[in-house]
Amino acid sequence: MAFAGLPYFCPHIENSDAEIDLNTIGQPPRVHWRDFPDAVLLATEQQTRQHPDYAVAKAGNGSAAGRLVHTLVDDSGLTAVRTLLDQVKESRPLLVSAHAYEREGFNAIPGALARLISKRLEIPFDSNIVQTNIVGHTGADGYSRLARQAAFDGEVAEGRKCVMVDDFIGQGGTLANLRGWIESNGGKAIGAVALTGKPYSAKLNPTGEQLHELRQKHDQNLEEWWRERFGHAFDCLTQSEARYLARSPDADAIRGRLVAAMRHGGDGSRP
Repeated sequence: MAFAGLPYFCPHIENSDAEIDLNTIGQPPRVHWRDFPDAVLLATEQQTRQHPDYAVAKAGNGSAAGRLVHTLVDDSGLTAVRTLLDQVKESRPLLVSAHAYEREGFNAIPGALARLISKRLEIPFDSNIVQTNIVGHTGADGYSRLARQAAFDGEVAEGRKCVMVDDFIGQGGTLANLRGWIESNGGKAIGAVALTGKPYSAKLNPTGEQLHELRQKHDQNLEEWWRERFGHAFDCLTQSEARYLARSPDADAIRGRLVAAMRHGGDGSRP
């Protein structure tokens, strides 16, 4: 059933089918960002994507992933990670990598990066948490990333403080969902490190001004619809996600594009 006052709109897609698509996919948990610090990016996108080992590492070659991170992560990058740990007042957190399945294979980069940081900074690394679905985010637009979200599973140590490790930050949704899994299972995610990403996306915590802009642009019913479909309010979005939605023309366009992205992805967002 459509939310009162907010008819669903998407060309060539039946409303009832759209509702089924959004309701039948279990959405990963998220939590409020509080004072979460900016993520640390260790290399530029150009450096990373042009590296000869990048494609095969992302497709699952562990040796290539090791060579990639050893080439791109220098002493200044490790110093930035240590600075993050000093900022959050935690010298030995648990490194948790976002083990991701790509359409090409199992992405070996996050694990290789976590192992390198673990070895160089002498902090522990845990590989128990894994991504349980294929979302096809590489090269995807913002609506596709929002519609097809990464889900996680795996044991979380009660009360353990964790730093999340990933290969790339686009909109930051994967890290938001990894953090949601960690914190909804008794842990605490205190920071994030990625090999590369969009510099503006390193700021994961949306500002009050951005949330105000989003809520002013789209009426309250959209946030209620979002909470019902995705399980959280706008304050659990990342800064990039909030900015993306605020720039969308209207609420109907947001719902329509999300449904279209879900349909286009087919079963890619499922286990």
